[in-house]
Amino acid sequence: MSNRELVVLGTSSQVPTRERAHHGAVLRWDDEVVLFDPGEGTQRQLTLAGVSAASITRICLTHLHGDHCLGLPGILQRMALDGVDRPVDLYFPASGQEYVDRLRHASAARGALVVREHPVRGDGLVDTWPALALHARALDHRVETYGWRLEEPDGRRMLPEALAAHGIEGPDIGRLARDGVVHVEGRRVAVEEVSEPRPGQSFAFVMDTRRCEAAVELARDVDLLVCESTYLTSEEDLADSYAHLTAAQAGQIAAAAGARRLVLTHYSQRHSDEVLFAEEARRHFPDVHAARDLDRVPVPPREVPEPHPRR
Repeated sequence: MSNRELVVLGTSSQVPTRERAHHGAVLRWDDEVVLFDPGEGTQRQLTLAGVSAASITRICLTHLHGDHCLGLPGILQRMALDGVDRPVDLYFPASGQEYVDRLRHASAARGALVVREHPVRGDGLVDTWPALALHARALDHRVETYGWRLEEPDGRRMLPEALAAHGIEGPDIGRLARDGVVHVEGRRVAVEEVSEPRPGQSFAFVMDTRRCEAAVELARDVDLLVCESTYLTSEEDLADSYAHLTAAQAGQIAAAAGARRLVLTHYSQRHSDEVLFAEEARRHFPDVHAARDLDRVPVPPREVPEPHPRR
């Protein structure tokens, strides 16, 4: 069964509070466990969330401000301590290489963990994973910052009744999915006859930016958008001066992009009630989840295309 959800580790921005840890999030997507922007305390938040550090397959850093990366040394050392014997992929802005070097070697540590670095130097496709593609777009922050987008290709879902009606079973099903056609008892059966379109799903992660077109493009038609909402509308000038978003602007981005679900996070310490952020974002976009630490937010189920009317 598909297992796709966002696990929120921390929701604070630069300064953690009694109720909010530094920012961090995990995306569980089938066999992938992707850690985004591990701030201080991420290792403990993983424990509280019931997510094993050893399960992490990849780590994405939007930028190298401390509240988005100072938890990295502890995570890598924990994975080594737990005996992870497979590589972990690390994606980050290339301009932050010197900070990544320091973080990876921040202290004496036992164990060896193979980290494959992927410094990003521009917009576009960054890497292809099994059944997923990772894209990056430069955002508008005070240091080089990239937002991330994960895309699953469209596919097809086999229909058991149609397969049975055509006498297709066993290895022929896999052959049909691979080749698009099989021959059964002298009959040619195309995959379109026994399956229906299965739209690919997508996810976007937008942190620390002013409103910009790149944020909208990252979020274009995604099933789940995670977006910073550091300030409220009354602080829009402050948001602009520090290159951040308000909750209303996050809602506007989601609406302009045609996203399906919006998760707000990365709140300023001056506001203790997430409801205020949700209320502002919902003036522009309906499906809003104002995250709290340790929340779990499912990726919405696939949207099945309506069948074309018969002529």
